[in-house]
Amino acid sequence: MTILILGLVLFLGPHSVRIVAEPWRTQMLQRLGEKPWKGLYSLVSLLGFVLIIWGYGVARADPVVLWQPPVAMRHIASLLTLFAFILLTAAYVPGNSIKGRLHHPMILGVKLWAFAHLLANSMLADLVLFGAFLLWAVLDYRAARKRDREQGISYPPGTLGRSAVAIVIGTALWAAFAFWLHFAWIGVAPFGA
Repeated sequence: MTILILGLVLFLGPHSVRIVAEPWRTQMLQRLGEKPWKGLYSLVSLLGFVLIIWGYGVARADPVVLWQPPVAMRHIASLLTLFAFILLTAAYVPGNSIKGRLHHPMILGVKLWAFAHLLANSMLADLVLFGAFLLWAVLDYRAARKRDREQGISYPPGTLGRSAVAIVIGTALWAAFAFWLHFAWIGVAPFGA
């Protein structure tokens, strides 16, 4: 569990700087420059990501089961992760109304993904991993919306056509992940083997 927690600290720590230390981040950007800052940020985050994967795998090998979720939770989690993939995709499809309306769909996608996994999983490692991401997403979304208000940022309304593109791509990515990649990468088949 120590490796997983260290990975979460190294991954979510840099991703939390804008939540807890925006002035420090601005100062570091000015002192280091954008490319070195992003390079350091990426390096620490990548190390954290690797440790999360390794630590979660180690924790799953010796599970501490906390409860037994009903089978229906897997179906609910699958539906929620479909919406999470659509939200994640909407963050990158320009001119869509999902982003125009929600402003930060990637963070909301992470929030849904984490919540879905908390519903369907029952190990201590699941609670630590997905609980940490859910807490981060809640705090980050709040901080991002506050920054938007303070800076007077507005988002264009977007078009339904671009939203349809985000929905189709997000659904295709979800299907590929749910029916193939989740098992190939994580060893768990959401819809059975």
